[in-house]
Amino acid sequence: MQIESLRLKNYKSFRDATLLDIPNLCVVVGANGTGKSTLFGVFGFLKDCLLFNIRRALQQRGGFKEVISRGADPAEGVEIEIKFRLEIAGVDRLVTYLLHLGEHKGQPIVLHEVLRYKRGRYGSPFHFLDFRRGVGYAITNEEDFNRPDEELDREDQKVGADTLAISGLGQFERFKAANAFRRLIENWHVSDFHISAARGSKDAIGAADHLSVTGDNLQLVARNIYENHPEVFERIVQRMHDRVPGITQVTPKPTEDGRLLLQFRDGAFVDPFIDRYVSDGTLKMFAYLVLLHDPQPHPLLCVEEPENQLYPALLWELAEEFRDYAQRGGQVMVSTHSPDFLNASNLEEVFWLVKRNGYTRILRAQDDPQIRAYMAAGDQMGYLWKQGLFEGVDPA
Repeated sequence: MQIESLRLKNYKSFRDATLLDIPNLCVVVGANGTGKSTLFGVFGFLKDCLLFNIRRALQQRGGFKEVISRGADPAEGVEIEIKFRLEIAGVDRLVTYLLHLGEHKGQPIVLHEVLRYKRGRYGSPFHFLDFRRGVGYAITNEEDFNRPDEELDREDQKVGADTLAISGLGQFERFKAANAFRRLIENWHVSDFHISAARGSKDAIGAADHLSVTGDNLQLVARNIYENHPEVFERIVQRMHDRVPGITQVTPKPTEDGRLLLQFRDGAFVDPFIDRYVSDGTLKMFAYLVLLHDPQPHPLLCVEEPENQLYPALLWELAEEFRDYAQRGGQVMVSTHSPDFLNASNLEEVFWLVKRNGYTRILRAQDDPQIRAYMAAGDQMGYLWKQGLFEGVDPA
């Protein structure tokens, strides 16, 4: 399952913008304040809407008035549309999810929620889930492609006006596309990694299946991989050895008081260092490798500015790690200010954001003839960015 496009209308600085033909590895660049964090924040917003409701998701972001674009008519509401590829009944289909949010008597509500795709090669996409203001229907036998549209079984439902229909219906396998999209949202990961949260000993009991958003369970996840997937952990340690001089071994170590810490062994010394005393860059690289070698990779991984605390030469290798992760089936979106990371990016992977009159536009590197020509001649993306050849983006 891969996201192919994202359309935003009246969402913060994105008055009307579309990210098209999203590749497996998508690299986003832009000056400060152009909306990179806002773009990635859309995925966190949708996840909060699913796990809780839109009221809580909006409250965490300052309320509806802070989410809707400044200057937009509140009656227009906020629209988020995602198109993704999903195999249904043996056919790869383009599925569209549309979420239209608004207010009624000062309360946030779901104005319209739709999940649709084409049943056949021709004709318009069919709505398999369609709700307005908490009332609507879902198709229960959507994979019965031998029956005409009008004979499909509809199940009428009611949900809270501030609740996503896919939140409840997506739990049931009979709603094929809704179930798949819910699992996609539940399992995508928007990283907000903090060195301070990842460092130090941790309680040995806690979530260990996946690295948390902040990385505060790094020790637990490392131990889980170390004990249950030793071949994966060995690969992580080997990658660390190749990228960080001197590191020959990493071991999750239980303490006498029932906690857990990481020990890093430097080949030049007999005694290992605990993670409290290793450099920020070493700990961050290890955390990224744990995230990127997860035995159950996230379907979507969003990482902001991975270059922080890392030596520039490592960014080429980190970009390859991201690309390898994407090729294994986990789509990756990365924002960056680093020319070195851009130099490791391919033409079709790079997009950039430009703000005009307070609103953000999304541009694609391969659509710019000048950038395309320079890249064909052997130039590197980071060099072109530093030279100001990205329209509206000048890091100088």
